Amino acid sequence: MTRRARLMLGLLAGAAVATLWVVGVLGMPQFGSNDHPYRDRAVAAAVEHATANVVSAVNYDQRALDTFGEETILLGSVVGAATLLRPTEQEHTDTVEHDGGPVLEAVALLGYVLLPVTLLIGADLVAHGHLTPGGGFQGGVVLGTAVHLLYLTGRLPILEKARPVGLYRAGEAVGTTVFAATGLAGLAAGGGFLANVLPLGTFGALLSSGTVPLLNVAVGVEVASGVVVLLARFLDQALRIRQDVP
Repeated sequence: MTRRARLMLGLLAGAAVATLWVVGVLGMPQFGSNDHPYRDRAVAAAVEHATANVVSAVNYDQRALDTFGEETILLGSVVGAATLLRPTEQEHTDTVEHDGGPVLEAVALLGYVLLPVTLLIGADLVAHGHLTPGGGFQGGVVLGTAVHLLYLTGRLPILEKARPVGLYRAGEAVGTTVFAATGLAGLAAGGGFLANVLPLGTFGALLSSGTVPLLNVAVGVEVASGVVVLLARFLDQALRIRQDVP
């Protein structure tokens, strides 16, 4: 493709996006009015499927296909970043038992105390994402970063034992596979892909909302695993891999 053709294609695509944006903005309700059609439809649909958290109802029920795309993008991003951070032929790995820096006892104690607390908060955000503010994305980030409090304690070997990277790589695949399998189950049950086909339960109960809690957990596992893998690669690059100087 020539440079002129690429330029023309880019201008056409830009014009199409600009047109859609203008049409969308002009079609929005007037600012400050009481007319909120999307809100009204989203809340009604969430209540119909016994989902107390409307945001989770939107993410994992009403537009679950979009969320599946976002989860897949996250998976691809982590895989791509981890691949780019692999050692090159000009780099080699040194055995590092400790980062060598002094750690205050108060900081180490705080890290050990906050680790179980942070893990519980992350698990709560994932498990109750369909009932209260939170969800798989938020809880997954909290869980993934909580493990790395061990690094703040100055105990790198303990951190490496607590987060076997191979296990978390598998967790990424498991989370995405469960999400996709849930979508296929909707098709098998006679509905659409990612249709909410499980029993809805009682509004406000832990076991409610049909497939929403399942998808919440799947995303939580995938996000937490992805964060751990990504941070492990960055730590490996910063602490273990050094560039040879000729």
